[in-house]
Amino acid sequence: MTDPVGLAIARAHRTEWARVVAGLSRRFGDLDLAEDAAAEAFLAAVERWERDGVPPNPGGWLATTARRKAIDRLRREAQRQGKHEAALMIVDDSPPEPAGAVDDDRLRLLFTCCHPALAMEARVALTLRLVAGLTVADIARAFLVPEPTMAQRLTRAKRKIREARIPYRVPSAADIGERLQGVLTVVYLVFNEGYLAGSGAEPVRRDLSDEAIRLGRLLRELRPDDGEVAGLLALMLLAEARRPVRVSPSGELVTLDRQDRAAWHRDLLDEGHALVRARAATGAAPGRFQLLAAISAVHTAAPTAPETDWPQVVALYDRLAALDPSPIVRLNRAVAIGEVDGPAAALVEVDRVADELDGYHPLHATRADLLRRLARIPEARAAYDRALELTGNAAERAFLARRRDELAE
Repeated sequence: MTDPVGLAIARAHRTEWARVVAGLSRRFGDLDLAEDAAAEAFLAAVERWERDGVPPNPGGWLATTARRKAIDRLRREAQRQGKHEAALMIVDDSPPEPAGAVDDDRLRLLFTCCHPALAMEARVALTLRLVAGLTVADIARAFLVPEPTMAQRLTRAKRKIREARIPYRVPSAADIGERLQGVLTVVYLVFNEGYLAGSGAEPVRRDLSDEAIRLGRLLRELRPDDGEVAGLLALMLLAEARRPVRVSPSGELVTLDRQDRAAWHRDLLDEGHALVRARAATGAAPGRFQLLAAISAVHTAAPTAPETDWPQVVALYDRLAALDPSPIVRLNRAVAIGEVDGPAAALVEVDRVADELDGYHPLHATRADLLRRLARIPEARAAYDRALELTGNAAERAFLARRRDELAE
């Protein structure tokens, strides 16, 4: 039987955590204090709501409780004058901040947290933690680093904000352009975590993918002429169109080549393809998200998997690698090469990025499939085992285990 209090707290965490933390950060200028106070408020909710019931306004209850927790901590830690000043904070009669250039609360928080004083990687990671609510483990997987390393990066980013007194102010119209790339990256990584969760009981987190698409649409309204905004939205729509058949009824991942294309969401496909065509018609040089969307458009335009225009996919990856020569881009390009030039040629390319991506399970899953096609069965089995060690997604594990078990002796 579902625990109603636990469900209410889980829902509040998804919807209120970022707002509470951001509000406290703006007020007290201390991210550590904000996170600690928010965490204490949620712990208090576990105790109080179980005894007294869920309040009519859970978000307001959490915000008020967190503010009081923060003030209590300041009172304990501050000197006498500081204690007096902190006590005065109990009454907050300051007017609400203006919405600025961005109307939506969560989108405004994204632009607020993606501060240009931080390195791009740091601002994206910190925003994923504070606004999107992803765990440190989720963020570490997205950046392909160990969890302790990511925890240290987040700590350093928060320390820099505190020591440099970087203000958490509502972004103006002038801020949008310089912060946009960070916001796009955050939305993309949130979508990826929803599209195929890195861990947990649910292989797909629809709440995250839905929220990322909602933010993508708002960004499109905010920046209707920006090609990368259109590219990101198209990329997410084309991926989301395939969601109904990405996991089988038995809970196993269904790869693109085996999906029932008639069951894809046609409206989302049409919208995504229209965005890709419109940007291509401008003749402007495409950016990273536009190229990724174009690759997805080639895949989803094919009536069947064998009819995929793989040379076109390789050509698009060549252009993408010129902009972003990351090992993941080169790995995905190798998959396309395997469809054009065969598994041996692809394996050469995969092995070139093997050291950089040793902790990335798709690398080992790709190697396993190529080795299987080359009839190098013992090596394929070892690669499947390594991929299984590295993935926490139940649907992926079921798929990889079956492919491994189907290998001939």
